[in-house]
Amino acid sequence: MARIEVDGIGIEYELHGPEGASPIAITPGGRFSMESPGVRGLAEALAARGRRALIWDRPNCGLSDVCLDADNESELHARALIGLGRELGLGPMTLAGGSAGSRVTLIAASRFPEAVSKVAVWWITGGPIGLMGLVGVYCGDGAAAATRSGMTAVLETMAWAEQAERNPAAREALLAMDPQEFIAKMQQWATFYIPSPDTPVPGMTPADFERLTMPVLILRNGMSDVHHTRPTTDSTHKMIPHSRMIDPPWPDDEWNRRGEATMAGLEGAGLFSGWPALAPVLADYTAS
Repeated sequence: MARIEVDGIGIEYELHGPEGASPIAITPGGRFSMESPGVRGLAEALAARGRRALIWDRPNCGLSDVCLDADNESELHARALIGLGRELGLGPMTLAGGSAGSRVTLIAASRFPEAVSKVAVWWITGGPIGLMGLVGVYCGDGAAAATRSGMTAVLETMAWAEQAERNPAAREALLAMDPQEFIAKMQQWATFYIPSPDTPVPGMTPADFERLTMPVLILRNGMSDVHHTRPTTDSTHKMIPHSRMIDPPWPDDEWNRRGEATMAGLEGAGLFSGWPALAPVLADYTAS
């Protein structure tokens, strides 16, 4: 692992593969770090195919810094991603991401199209259940904990526990926050996930989709997945007329199976454990 400062935020990252090779940045979902099973495996598989793969811990994830200074967290992550590529001198990159990482990827590409050569996304979160569920995961649990027992209780919530345990600096930064200010920020961030009839992806307006003039690859969502619904990828594909949509290299119930295995605590289980199977697809996609 290495660390670099991006716009005043400490970011942990790893680069895999030969210098000068075609760069591809991989962004996972949730508040999971690059240590989550499957993330590094995908980077290593891409490196074995001659790509320069970047994995990283987003702000508020893993060993990177805590930062609440943004209107919403996805925008914060998008700006950090582009800034990281800039600081590392990677030039125009392919951006690839799943679940929350797909949202970050699309937002980053729409805000900074000159820094992005291609886009690949899968597990695009959407639909009322998928989006409103994010309010509790990212915002509600932490805010409710803060109302009960202050910031100490926030450290024990699912959204913040891993970072607080692994990252002493993040733990101290959270403990130093005023609980009422933290709650107010979570209330603000929660509004970002309110479903809109105008767009399938929070943070992406129709005008934002029009700025995605680079090649875009969409992996079709599973019919059995209520968090990443099939209509979400259908609508996203329609919003980007030149995009190409294909089936993913896993069964329809991949998200459900990985979730069940993770909840059961099976060794090596993780939501992204199957991601290395994407390497041949992404390597071919970035071949030229």
